[in-house]
Amino acid sequence: MKYEYKLFLRVLFIFLFNAKIMYYLFFIPTIIFPYLILKIIGFNIMLDFSNSNLYLDNIILNFISACVASTAYHLLLILILLTKDLNIKKIVSMFLLGSLMILAINIIRVVVLSYTFINYGYEAFNSLHLLLWRGAASVIVFLIWIILIKIYKPKAIPVISDLIYLYNLVKKKKRARK
Repeated sequence: MKYEYKLFLRVLFIFLFNAKIMYYLFFIPTIIFPYLILKIIGFNIMLDFSNSNLYLDNIILNFISACVASTAYHLLLILILLTKDLNIKKIVSMFLLGSLMILAINIIRVVVLSYTFINYGYEAFNSLHLLLWRGAASVIVFLIWIILIKIYKPKAIPVISDLIYLYNLVKKKKRARK
């Protein structure tokens, strides 16, 4: 397949698999695994899918869309799809491994926040929640990207390699016209 078509398909997939799709893919594991972990630890916990709530004793933890970290999955997908010359097998493999890492970190985050709320109250929960939500989310995706680079060793740089290729292609066509 010609490079231009591959680039078009890669960009198209970025829009098709947006953050909303990522939310639907990752909502259930993001709420089920913390529920199971907290249940195993011994907390009196109930799960309500219809309202996206975890009930811990007399505390209600409401899962909003940001809790799923769907934008983190989407950012990871963007980085992978905008990396030139990755074959479909490598794209899928990188996304699955990176998504599992994001999911694992997010599950740990939810469990720690739940534990903090129960044992230290709302103020401690809120402070930790803001720190983890605003401070750590982008850094985590960046670190996961670095790990994926070390594992898969892509030869291209996201966006830049495509831009250089397209620039050279245009330059080559201009020379051919003269």
